[in-house]
Amino acid sequence: MLKIKNARFVKSILDAREKPKPALLEIIFAGRSNVGKSSLINSLVNRRNFARVSKKPGKTQTINFFSVDDRFYLVDLPGYGYARRSKTQQSIWNNSIEDYLINSRELLILFVLIDSKVGTKENDQQLIEWLDYYKIPFQIIATKVDQIPRGQVAARERHIRESLGLASDKAIIFFSVKDGTGREAVVKYLSALLRQLE
Repeated sequence: MLKIKNARFVKSILDAREKPKPALLEIIFAGRSNVGKSSLINSLVNRRNFARVSKKPGKTQTINFFSVDDRFYLVDLPGYGYARRSKTQQSIWNNSIEDYLINSRELLILFVLIDSKVGTKENDQQLIEWLDYYKIPFQIIATKVDQIPRGQVAARERHIRESLGLASDKAIIFFSVKDGTGREAVVKYLSALLRQLE
């Protein structure tokens, strides 16, 4: 099982050519603004304020790299779908992120976070179509599961699966920062991926 001993912030970039060195495997987190990317990263490294968490959506504006035991990077992407950003800003971020994801040789997995209470939106669907087109490996994590009744989890899973066109064997990890649901599942998933490369 993966055990994180030393995690540290390394660098924020807007241009894929500015990626930190040395090159390490990259575990990337993407999702709409305020979906809980930073909170999930904090949970994984067991540090409350490791990645900045803001109540204001759209706060993460750069691609942020965090080194874990000098073994791999956790990468926090800017949230998408934040209307108050200017069209120019959105265009710059979209282009830089697409360039980064398409050309990263170190990309191990892209975690796509979906708010389980809100459900999927059009930009979530567009992202999955784009990832499928470029054959970028991804795993869905449905966040904030503590905010929906337990009896509705199966229905939310069906909604997410159907709206994103996921295969029946494509797992969805339900996650909650508040009660720790899903943390072990994410860690096991990462441990299995990393073991395959040893």
